[in-house]
Amino acid sequence: MNLKEYFARTGYKGSTEKQDLETLTDIFQHHIRAVPFENLSIHCGEKITLELEHIYNKIVQKKRGGWCMENNQLLGWVLKGLGYDTSFLGAYVFNPHKNAYATLMTHLIVKVIIDGKAYVVDGGFGVSYQMWQPMELVSGKDQPQAPGIFRFTENNGVWYLEKMRRKQYIPNQSFSNSDLLEKNECRKVYMFSLEPRTVEDFRFQCTYLQTSPDSLFTKKSICTLQTTDGFRGLIGWTLTETTYNYKENMDLVEFVTLEDEEVEKTLKEKFNITLERKLVPINVKGSYTI
Repeated sequence: MNLKEYFARTGYKGSTEKQDLETLTDIFQHHIRAVPFENLSIHCGEKITLELEHIYNKIVQKKRGGWCMENNQLLGWVLKGLGYDTSFLGAYVFNPHKNAYATLMTHLIVKVIIDGKAYVVDGGFGVSYQMWQPMELVSGKDQPQAPGIFRFTENNGVWYLEKMRRKQYIPNQSFSNSDLLEKNECRKVYMFSLEPRTVEDFRFQCTYLQTSPDSLFTKKSICTLQTTDGFRGLIGWTLTETTYNYKENMDLVEFVTLEDEEVEKTLKEKFNITLERKLVPINVKGSYTI
């Protein structure tokens, strides 16, 4: 495991001398544009583990992606290796279909302190809720980014992340009522406290999320990747490509339904992923929006 190999994987060629916000942002953006947020292991007979060496081998050497516990653990290792002051936090993800936050802490995020200021770095959420820049941990301040306006609010020690999106233009009107489309312009994303967490705090969740029939991740095969002007996603057989700010205050959202034989080719061409085992796509309706 070495940083040079990781940077070759993400294509980052900048300086690593300064532990400043500019360097952090650049490293972070290279990560989210090279490493997909994906749960495909669950749907091709592989086990997802929390062991860092296994994650490194999967993401860096096999050029795969991963979910939050993989992506953010790897990012945390990289940043710590560069000398950043980092720690892990645990979040409870909002479920728009139940209009409630999860009761299980399933989302691992990274906190980084630079010059006395705290930032949240989260490279493991995917789709349109994937932040593109580290977010300053300050309550009530709009933080505009390419995907939309993100904002933290704090109440009695609990922090909440929400995101406001633009209007959406969907050329293929047969998808205009797709359950994958977020209907609200302001959306709660997750809540968390500043209590430091360890990877051990996620061991049960890692098993539960990939085995329980109630888990979102067993109900949907997901692969999403940020691009320079938006993101693309493959959920089941549905390929979506979003372009941010396609027109003033409007995002372009394009959908296409793939045939079985097109899935593997699309993963290679659009996400640079080659699977070792056969993927069985799945998309049970509900619980996941872009």
